[in-house]
Amino acid sequence: MDVRIISYVQTHCHNRFTDFIFPLLSRIGNAGAVWLTAAVFLGYNRHTRTFAFMLFFSLALAHIISQILKPIIGRPRPFMANPGVSLLIHTPGGYSCPSGHSASSFAAATVILLFNSRFGTAALILALLIAFSRVFLFVHYPSDTILGSLLGVLCAFVVIYLYKL
Repeated sequence: MDVRIISYVQTHCHNRFTDFIFPLLSRIGNAGAVWLTAAVFLGYNRHTRTFAFMLFFSLALAHIISQILKPIIGRPRPFMANPGVSLLIHTPGGYSCPSGHSASSFAAATVILLFNSRFGTAALILALLIAFSRVFLFVHYPSDTILGSLLGVLCAFVVIYLYKL
């Protein structure tokens, strides 16, 4: 199923607009950059500081766990099985599963959604686009992004739960 979905995306979803926008979306997801920026700005206001800390620690937990799981699962990236494919981004290293971009994006989007539904909906849409960008760019299989997304949601709930103790 993974191969069929990623093949469909590669065959039917590329055009000048998508080839421009999805590398940008992937780039803002690098190292959770867009989410860390949000956490920093929220941290400056004392009314949102706690929220900023939960956002930061959810990101950190999602990143750490995804980096631990990657070598354990050891799944090669899709472009490695298809060396003739030219990527629209720099060739990433490491393993494919779970997607760290998806994990950090969904950790952040979940925290934001639980505390502000209007901004949370926008964050969730951005998280979905970032996760899809990784499949579009041929650096993750769909199941890598699904597992990463679930991991991110779980990390957000763990951090929120621990904060409320």
